[in-house]
Amino acid sequence: AEKARTGLQNLKVEYNSVHGFYIEISRAQAENAPPEYRRRQTLKNAERFITPELKTFEDKVLSANDRALAREKMLYEQVLDTLIPFVVALQINSGAVASLDVLCCFAERAESLDYVQPQFTQTAGIEIIAGRHPVVESISVANNGQSFIANDVLLNPYRQLLLITGPNMGGKSTFMRQTALIVLLAHCGCFVPANVAKIGEIDRIFTRIGASDDLAGGRSTFMVEMTETANILHNATDKSLVLLDEIGRGTSTFDGLSLAWAVAKQLLDRNKSYTLFATHYFELTRIVDEAKQAANVHLDAVEHGNNIVFMHKVEEGAAQMSYGIQVAQLAGIPKTVVAIAKRKLTQLENNQIAQNTQQPDMFINEIEAEPLLPHPLIEALEAIQPDDLTPKMALDLLYKIKSML
Repeated sequence: AEKARTGLQNLKVEYNSVHGFYIEISRAQAENAPPEYRRRQTLKNAERFITPELKTFEDKVLSANDRALAREKMLYEQVLDTLIPFVVALQINSGAVASLDVLCCFAERAESLDYVQPQFTQTAGIEIIAGRHPVVESISVANNGQSFIANDVLLNPYRQLLLITGPNMGGKSTFMRQTALIVLLAHCGCFVPANVAKIGEIDRIFTRIGASDDLAGGRSTFMVEMTETANILHNATDKSLVLLDEIGRGTSTFDGLSLAWAVAKQLLDRNKSYTLFATHYFELTRIVDEAKQAANVHLDAVEHGNNIVFMHKVEEGAAQMSYGIQVAQLAGIPKTVVAIAKRKLTQLENNQIAQNTQQPDMFINEIEAEPLLPHPLIEALEAIQPDDLTPKMALDLLYKIKSML
């Protein structure tokens, strides 16, 4: 329309953040600009103008966002003023809807996944028959079409600590975590993945599982592990469920074994907590000989040719092998490395047999040391009667004692 009115065919309306909206005309046609055009900027090949009408349009455009925000705020405040009398009722209704949503989810999951109602009892302890891990079970069925291997758990004042041994990937961590999840789901009011679940009073669940460091805080993996273990030892009670996974693995063998043994003894003798204690220290399984409230269980595996098959079934007793090299082979360690490791393992086992050396037994009672024969110098000193010695006798005795050194 402006081109038709002015007859300027190369007229353009543009915008930048410095000058706002403007009309641009070539230098050749700038002399034909209408008198209401006010020159804003001169360029090499063009002239830029503004008009009162364009200035009014620019003001409307640039203030539109502020006016929209103001209108939005006004409408929002009107909505709030309208809702204020109903806020309490809305909060009650939203809470009811949220609770109904959770309960519907619990009911649907229990029906679809064959969960059972847990039983809370006055009897101290935890008894789970055919317990399952809810997440691992769903993934196992969805991805592999394989059924989950269910396992039983029995913890009570006469069976406080289960020492769990077995190979990596055998299912030790899954077994521990499913026990904690079943107890937690039961206290949330949800049915649980098991055939039977009888749960006594549980005040807290403590876990020390996994390996992680705190670089920002300057704490190593072992320091984080010990800090979490210290928290458990200070706060666990005889009504707590404690999960400990491979305590002491972040330090030397003897230090780690000693710490693991001491932590297990503390939980048995002082905390008296219900404890699932996974370890690769087979020497630690001897603790059942000393503590009647401890029991050994293991997850077994079977070698098939050069491969290993994990049974994922919890059995009574301690494991016989760790299958570390076989698990490394499954993880994709090069065959040459695996072969070297097997040769080295055979060499170490043969050397141990040849030297008849064994790992020190950390659970035997301390043997009383045989009494040492008294030193002649000690006997001579004990026989001295200082009050009966003359200066000459004392000097002679001193030379005699010196000759005995």
